[in-house]
Amino acid sequence: MTREIEVIVNGRKTRVKVREQDTLLAVIRERLGLKGAKEVCGIGECGACTVLKDGVPVSSCIELAVRADGSRIETIEGVMKDGKLHPLQAAFVENSAFQCGYCTSGMVMMAKSLIESRKGKGPVDQAEVRDYMSGNLCRCTGYRQIIDAITQASREIGKGSSG
Repeated sequence: MTREIEVIVNGRKTRVKVREQDTLLAVIRERLGLKGAKEVCGIGECGACTVLKDGVPVSSCIELAVRADGSRIETIEGVMKDGKLHPLQAAFVENSAFQCGYCTSGMVMMAKSLIESRKGKGPVDQAEVRDYMSGNLCRCTGYRQIIDAITQASREIGKGSSG
């Protein structure tokens, strides 16, 4: 059985037919052609599939697409604006906070949520980053560079960079 849902993906209103069992990740990747979020574990444990649904990070590999009806979805493809990297993306590059890159989109989306939740409260500290990001796994970097990138971006965004 299929039904049509309406979502705003990266600022663009979209109607898409989904089956009741379709995950949000499957719809994003297969129907909308946005390949940044990855399925790694398939059980919501690794964070590689993280997207923002109405500003809240969700594991899109276990989130049913029908639950997104009427929601605003942001994927890694929507983070860059006018051809310019978001401060988080730039900080990941500057700090070599990725190696294979498989987990990077989920890391950036989760970190974006953290930083946005802190607006007006000052930059995040390393302990807060470690705690908030604990559900996002990386097999390559050892996390030091990721933590550095997120704290750097938080400081830059707090100074008035676009974010």
